[in-house]
Amino acid sequence: MHKAKHERTRDIQKSLETRDRFPISYFDSRKYIQHNLNLADGLGPILALMDALPADRTRVEALRSFEDGDYSVAHLDYLLGDWGPMVGFEVHRWEDDRIVEHWDNLQSTPSRPNPSGRTMTDGPTEIADLDLTDANKALVRAFTERVLIAGRCDSISDFHNGKALIQHNPHLPDGTDALIAHIRAGHQGLEGPLYRRLHLLLGQGNMVLAVSEGEAVDAEGTRRPFAFYDLYRLQEARIAEHWDVIESIPPRHLWKNDNGKF
Repeated sequence: MHKAKHERTRDIQKSLETRDRFPISYFDSRKYIQHNLNLADGLGPILALMDALPADRTRVEALRSFEDGDYSVAHLDYLLGDWGPMVGFEVHRWEDDRIVEHWDNLQSTPSRPNPSGRTMTDGPTEIADLDLTDANKALVRAFTERVLIAGRCDSISDFHNGKALIQHNPHLPDGTDALIAHIRAGHQGLEGPLYRRLHLLLGQGNMVLAVSEGEAVDAEGTRRPFAFYDLYRLQEARIAEHWDVIESIPPRHLWKNDNGKF
């Protein structure tokens, strides 16, 4: 009996560290579509990346994983050679029990916890409330479209219980006050995220991942296109906890494939 899709996604990532045989059988190389813009299509670039990672400076820990229909999701803590410590999300789409499409988002791990003492990866990992998947996905969709994209922060109490929000964003403390200020800053053209479009919404039970595009200010102070991956844990029809990974989208002439980030 095959492992669950999300368990196989974890296995693929762990093989970067263990140097076990890469599970090529999980992939359909005839159809495989790559959305990591630093890699060309096909399995060859993935194998080359594995070979280039130094064995003594490569570690992978899967913190959370789940699946939604034909999609599998993993939230991971990495050490990737010269890139150093990173946090990432990996998303696979499956057809006929083979992976045919891949998305990811990666961000360097901060050197210290956020203002509430939390890291980008700590917190609960259990998938629960499987009967609430559809309702939880609908709530996250509404929050993303109404609050993050439209900037209607006056409605945030429809989605969060104020100070009860547990925050893993590396720059924000717990609670909704700082989140509201962060969102409003982005909509005012200041240092903060500006969400433009929700591309993918995946969830299982109490965990829902929203994949969006928009703009943010990079390390040099320049506003540029970014990909936002936001993972939410829901409890009693409210967003109780939030993890995220943001990654800048390189200029078109630097893309190694023509598939786009989304």
